[in-house]
Amino acid sequence: MREFIVEADGGSRGNPGPAGYGAVVLDAATGETLTEAAEYLGTATNNVAEYRGLLAGLRAAHALDPGARVRVRMDSKLVVEQMSGRWKIKHPDMKPLAMEARSVFPPDQVTYEWIPRERNKQADRLANEAMDAGAKGEQWSPSLSRADLATKTEATPAAARAGADRTTEATPADAPPSAVSAAPTAGRTAEPASESVAGGSGTAEPAPGSAVAADGRTAAPEAVPAAAADAGPRTVGGGQAHPSASSAPSAPGWSAAPDLGAPATLVLLRHGETPLTPQKRFSGSGGTDPALSAAGREQAHRVADALARRGTIQAIVASPLARTRETAGIVAARLNLDVTIEDGLRETDFGAWEGLTFGEVRERYPDDLNAWLADPEAHPTGGGESFAETAVRLAATREKLVAAYRGRTALLVTHVTPIKTLIRLALGAPPESLFRMELSAASLSAVAYYADGNASVRLFNDTSHLRP
Repeated sequence: MREFIVEADGGSRGNPGPAGYGAVVLDAATGETLTEAAEYLGTATNNVAEYRGLLAGLRAAHALDPGARVRVRMDSKLVVEQMSGRWKIKHPDMKPLAMEARSVFPPDQVTYEWIPRERNKQADRLANEAMDAGAKGEQWSPSLSRADLATKTEATPAAARAGADRTTEATPADAPPSAVSAAPTAGRTAEPASESVAGGSGTAEPAPGSAVAADGRTAAPEAVPAAAADAGPRTVGGGQAHPSASSAPSAPGWSAAPDLGAPATLVLLRHGETPLTPQKRFSGSGGTDPALSAAGREQAHRVADALARRGTIQAIVASPLARTRETAGIVAARLNLDVTIEDGLRETDFGAWEGLTFGEVRERYPDDLNAWLADPEAHPTGGGESFAETAVRLAATREKLVAAYRGRTALLVTHVTPIKTLIRLALGAPPESLFRMELSAASLSAVAYYADGNASVRLFNDTSHLRP
């Protein structure tokens, strides 16, 4: 069995601040560099960048040989201990990333080892190259990388520079005493709050939904969310892993290496209107389960006609709720396809808020609503489901569907929160981005998922088929 070494790192100049990651795959027998990957992430924390680096390294190794054994070496004690199962993962931004990392290889093929920072120079330099490129408004390119050469010819200049650029996680409060004494601190200053500090919310990131609470424009997720922030190119991808040899650079998200094959393309259709939709009422999986209104059925027929003209849908999967099953049924009849029901695509359960408007919730449960807007771990009044729990569910459902529809195009008929969560995960965006996306009834979005784990957002909130 082939054996790889994955070395990964990530950093943030500000924590949170401009962030990037680097990862390298080495042949365990020869030490040869097989693949390098790096990406500028925009604003993120150290810990998120480190997890993104780990994920990129594992995906790059999997693309080389999915049957290989992998030894992951990182200078982040937090990531190593959490991925080894010895420390809990409490931060909502980290949970989906950790779950994605665990899904790349079977658990018995991967081991984790902490190494001092000076032994992680190649990944560290790649992360800094990515951040340097981001500062210039560019993305990292393998043709410009000096990481492999530099780590063989220089001492530790990258480590010295990155020490000023990054702060590190403080040792979690629930860590064993032996781990505290082993936690790496050289060259870094302590982070204000560790991701795993008991009772803490993690690193000092903006509170999810805080901007929404300030401007007062947030509506119920199943109704009409806050104003859209749909700027820039429509196609966005994750960090593409690149061979460190002489292959030409490819722009992340815009193209895939020839050997990756056709992606699994998931076309995301929000169901048509129900009687609750125009009233902007919370309508999740724990409420009255309304059917489509007459307007909603007309919307479903319009989208069915549009999809028939495009002729690309090969399978239809729907949430088990009445409004999605009815929308899917109308489309399926037009396309002559069957509908598969997937429970993981159901809407979030909004607890006691089901059937209420945003204003009514604010009047009746102001403290619960403020907590929910500020923390993705918070639950609606009466239980329900947090956005963090929804993200974990959707990430698992996505992996299942991507594997089932590799090389094909499947239509997923679902709801506001699942669609926005899938878009958020594809972009690597923070939880508060859920409040900054507009998603109309019967709108279409699309994400392509490639064999190396990269995602490309192809379409978002298209409603052109609804216009006369």
